[in-house]
Amino acid sequence: MAVLEVRNLSVIYRTPFGVVDALTDISFDVDRGESLAVVGESGSGKSTLALAIARLLPPNARYVGGRIIFDGIDVMSLSEGEFRKLRGTGIFMVFQEPATSLNPVFKVKDQLLEALRVRYEREGNTFDESKAINEILGVLRDVRMPDPELIIERYPHQLSGGQVQRVMIAMGLLMRPKLYIADEPTSALDVTVQAQILKLLKDLKNEYGISILFITHDIAVASIIGDKIMVLYAGQLMELGSTKNVIGEPKHPYTQALLSSIPRISKYEGKLPIIGGSVPNLLNPPPGCRFHPRCPYAKDVCSKVVPNLIKVDNNYVRCHLYGQ
Repeated sequence: MAVLEVRNLSVIYRTPFGVVDALTDISFDVDRGESLAVVGESGSGKSTLALAIARLLPPNARYVGGRIIFDGIDVMSLSEGEFRKLRGTGIFMVFQEPATSLNPVFKVKDQLLEALRVRYEREGNTFDESKAINEILGVLRDVRMPDPELIIERYPHQLSGGQVQRVMIAMGLLMRPKLYIADEPTSALDVTVQAQILKLLKDLKNEYGISILFITHDIAVASIIGDKIMVLYAGQLMELGSTKNVIGEPKHPYTQALLSSIPRISKYEGKLPIIGGSVPNLLNPPPGCRFHPRCPYAKDVCSKVVPNLIKVDNNYVRCHLYGQ
């Protein structure tokens, strides 16, 4: 059963220069206990998608179509007050810079206690600080935090980037959400810590049974964390399928290009392939398929007609090369 269903979601930004089509007709599901990795270049709409689901879009953004169903509830129909009751304990989001999510003037212990106080209140339980601290220490051990008794007495600036990220992951687990949204949580970390965080998230997903929506610009990272992969480009869904199928049998030229640009260490193969051009300006997106100006297989129809999202073998693909 799906914990998240997104249907035909479209989002725009109003700017002094015009309207930006940030997301156009996005549809997908995330099942219970499943991780979906969303991948694409900067400007593809990944963070906008995460913020739209968590209803944290900036004031100049507007939903112009579609539905977001979380745990059977149409969140688009809820007032801000009603949705606030879901935020944290239902949907929890870790941002790209986790340090900005922690208050620099409070110790880690105080901030985790506040998260637990909110959960206890929503569950109708009496808050017991000594019991809560024991729960905090247990979860910090679950996220492989050494010396949690010392960590909780520190301020955020006294922690490393990896430790701050673990604190935010621990906060999410303390809130016991059904959906955990991670917006490029490893992009600011070195590769060793990045690998540790990815393994930790996979282990915790299996242990706690939470669903994860993981945002990344790196398709190699997506292949590690995701049970499924969704490829976005210029605000449109280009390909969606299981990680095995998307990585092993990519259908869309953009997915193929992303995979071919990953450096290989097995042997020297000459110049690393790149994707020519850049993501289009969404103030004035190209007609037809938005990838066609950079696509080596583009045909005349690609510049005129927006391709439908169709099923090809085991993947969903938006491309005129298949069956249209």
